[in-house]
Amino acid sequence: MAYYDNDFNPRPPGFISYLAISLISAIIGGLIIAFFVPGLLDRETMPREQKLVKIAPSATPQAKTPVIEIAEKLGPAIVGISNRSSVNPHPQITPGEEDDRFEQGSGSGIIIDPKGYIITNNHVVQGAEEIMVSLANGREVPGKIVGRDPRTDLAVVKIDPTKAGEITIAPLGDSNQVVVGELAVAIGNPLGKEFARTVTAGIISALNRTISVGEQKFTLIQTDAAINPGNSGGALVNGKGEVIGINSVKILNERVEGLNFAIPINIAKPIIKDLIEKGKVVRPWLGIYYRGGQVNSKMAGENKLPVDYGIVVDKVVTDGPAAMAGMKNGDIIFALEMKPIKEFSDLQQGLEKYKIGEKVRLKVVRDKKITEISVVLGEMPAQP
Repeated sequence: MAYYDNDFNPRPPGFISYLAISLISAIIGGLIIAFFVPGLLDRETMPREQKLVKIAPSATPQAKTPVIEIAEKLGPAIVGISNRSSVNPHPQITPGEEDDRFEQGSGSGIIIDPKGYIITNNHVVQGAEEIMVSLANGREVPGKIVGRDPRTDLAVVKIDPTKAGEITIAPLGDSNQVVVGELAVAIGNPLGKEFARTVTAGIISALNRTISVGEQKFTLIQTDAAINPGNSGGALVNGKGEVIGINSVKILNERVEGLNFAIPINIAKPIIKDLIEKGKVVRPWLGIYYRGGQVNSKMAGENKLPVDYGIVVDKVVTDGPAAMAGMKNGDIIFALEMKPIKEFSDLQQGLEKYKIGEKVRLKVVRDKKITEISVVLGEMPAQP
């Protein structure tokens, strides 16, 4: 505080006054800073928006997701299958001096038995003169086709376990317990050995999808786990590390993505059993050829047929079960044991419920009249 004379000239303050003023100013300034400017030092070193940010700690190295555990457990059970032939599918490639066979295709397989049995798709091994199997341990060993079933697109290949070294066996699950939305992991060899044991993950998208391939119809599991060429024959695995399907089909269309399909393992199990034990699938056989002739309402009206559905028998196999029962070329089958037959798959699925040697009743239209034929089912010959 300053003092003034009557002529308004200031009188110089003393030393104690200066000291008191300085102390009071310092205290007041400190209180102002503490109240209005908290974290000033923090602001000098860190932007305001980051002041309250905390960095989450990294996951411990020991933590494993289900997909990691599945890959570690099932990956070694997946093999590569090379389908080789003496016919060169790539004429521009000159064969080597030691090997004059050419790879006409490749796919995947699943080791399911300590004896060296491997399941795969029929289309992976069809037409092969030689099969080579690539194992997770780096070995490549010859394989032998035990049996094929074009109707279900399944096949079994066998390797000599004494030449394979250590092998891993894949556990088979129960595809009847699969539910939409559960975890699905696909393991296979897309595009060949270069991408061996590729792991992709997704979910079960749908069940009991019917897909037609040629004259065959397949009931499949749909998944969005990526399946690419070369994945055929590989494993579709559930969250417990069990094989629930055999990867088989991918819909290739520029308008869609993630439409991939696998053969349910419960459908495959009896086929695999027959192929291992008998080298073929034993099925009841009618003995007819079907080329796609199908009756509809328009055809029925134009030809005045007594039914507006059914399948047309193109040819009856000489000395086959149907021929022995009196069936003729051009007959229209429209019922099996009173159940409607609208498509060829209806007849196939219906016959699978019967055994070889059993008699079944078929209703057919011949010369615009309905007649009934009883056929004793035979054994279906092995398919080429």
